[in-house]
Amino acid sequence: MDLATLKAFKPSEYEEAADGYRATGDMASEAKDAIDNRIGLGLRSEVKGDAAGAAHEQLKKLSKNFHYVQTECGLVSTALNGFAFDVAAAKRKLEAAMEDARADGCTVNANGSVSYPAGKKPGDEKTADGGTVTGSAGGSPTSDALERQAVNIHPNPHYGKALEYANRIADALEEATDADTKWAPKLRALKADDDLEVSHRDWADVKSDTGGVREAGKSYFDSLPEPPKDGTPKDNAAWWKGLSPEEQAAHLALNAAAVGALDGLPAETRDEANRMVLAQSRAHVELELAKIPPEPTRYSPNPNGTYPAVIQNSSWTKWNEKYGERFAQLTKSQDGMKSIQERFDATGTKGLPEAYLLGFSTEGNGRAIVANGNPDTADHQAVYVPGTTSNLGSVGGDINRMAELWRVADGASAGRSVSTITWLGYDAPQSIVKDAPFAHYADDGAPAYNRFLDGLDASRTVDSDPHRTAVGHSYGTTLIGSAARQGELNVDDVILAGSPGVQVSKAEQMDVPEGHVWNQEADGDVVPDVGRFGHGGTDWDGAWIIPSDPLFGANQVVTDTEGHSDYWKQGTDSLRNQGLIVAGRGDEAALKPVPPAYTRGR
Repeated sequence: MDLATLKAFKPSEYEEAADGYRATGDMASEAKDAIDNRIGLGLRSEVKGDAAGAAHEQLKKLSKNFHYVQTECGLVSTALNGFAFDVAAAKRKLEAAMEDARADGCTVNANGSVSYPAGKKPGDEKTADGGTVTGSAGGSPTSDALERQAVNIHPNPHYGKALEYANRIADALEEATDADTKWAPKLRALKADDDLEVSHRDWADVKSDTGGVREAGKSYFDSLPEPPKDGTPKDNAAWWKGLSPEEQAAHLALNAAAVGALDGLPAETRDEANRMVLAQSRAHVELELAKIPPEPTRYSPNPNGTYPAVIQNSSWTKWNEKYGERFAQLTKSQDGMKSIQERFDATGTKGLPEAYLLGFSTEGNGRAIVANGNPDTADHQAVYVPGTTSNLGSVGGDINRMAELWRVADGASAGRSVSTITWLGYDAPQSIVKDAPFAHYADDGAPAYNRFLDGLDASRTVDSDPHRTAVGHSYGTTLIGSAARQGELNVDDVILAGSPGVQVSKAEQMDVPEGHVWNQEADGDVVPDVGRFGHGGTDWDGAWIIPSDPLFGANQVVTDTEGHSDYWKQGTDSLRNQGLIVAGRGDEAALKPVPPAYTRGR
């Protein structure tokens, strides 16, 4: 970049263009939300048949297009701001060098050279003529030493200053040129292909584009206020509110996963960030699965006709050794992401509200935090923790449980708003035998659960305080108990279903008002008694106590389901009673009669 171009550069023009792209992205976001939560909702609730189904599929594609536009516009906006930031820094250096040169009586020429006037050093009789010097960028110890030597022997005292200014100008021009060279290909890459289909390849390119912009814009991104290190949800909320729209857009564009994981940020912000991560992760998983050869048939009849009747094929054995573990992991992630998308698509079904993705990751066993309704404005909140074997691949069942609970609680809430949240925010035990007997899964995950609950207060956008219920199933109840034992459980009610123990021996230790711990144990559910020896609290003489024991002091809620997994079965008293509690009407929940006396053997 030459001197005239850098002098004429106006960062504001690029910043205004960035604002325009950001505004376009906002419009695309609004259009996506309108399709998902209004147009699509109306279509699903009012129109039936094949034509309606086909129209719905087209709307889903259109929604993806707008989502892609929103994401790419965010990247373009950030890239333009990054380019303007880098060149503006070079321009400031140029202007400072030119001003210093003028103040010293030197003249900066159009080609960046510097002319200096005649002068003589102290003690010299003869005045040395003036001249012109051309600077060089960068420099090295050797070249710097040679320049100092030249300055020392030059007869004109202005020569050294002029050379310094010329070098500063050369450095500024090189810095601007480097910025232009660095950013030009990144901006050119931010173009979609010329079809109307947003493919997995397009979303994979978004991930690549994001990495490119983040790399090129390191100086710009490093200049932005960073999230507070180990901040509380209140700290996170204050940080986000203190950012300008430009700074928020940059963090969303370049650091979506981190933004989506911050407790205390608004639900809409976390949802926007996590949906970007979801789209890119889904593209990555689908493309990687497509590279794996189809799984061969595992078994064939024994050609010898002897025992065993079937034998394992060698082709499957080789495939499994090479691809089996990765295929299983990718398939689990694929299933989980499909379940989350199905929940998005179900908005409006039987009155189901919009969904918010408050947490998402495919790392390890995966993370997914999905809300029915906006918790930032809801009058009643329920935060459900699933138990053993829960992971991203199986999260669909947990999401469906909270959808059913939302419908019942909403119907019982007398017009007040409800948000039910599936919180798969911890590494649940994956084996009933090998993992579930140990408490460290609950102990490790409990602080994150407490942070999330506190974050629901920090992100609140209305003045009223919500009524909040912690809901746990199986090992999830152990995590809730650990959260109460380790810290302050920020809820008003606790519902425990199929609990193997909550690490404390009395309901009063669950950090909620007296009479606000509710327990469900279905006929035929063996988990509570099996799990008590490890997860139960202990009384004064060392006996194991779980929430189903009268001595614990929980309200024993009428449960008409059987076994360990049907506490949220549609149309049951088990579900209805939970809905009443979530809606703040726990006094109307049906309770089992209290036994006249406590028998330790139950």
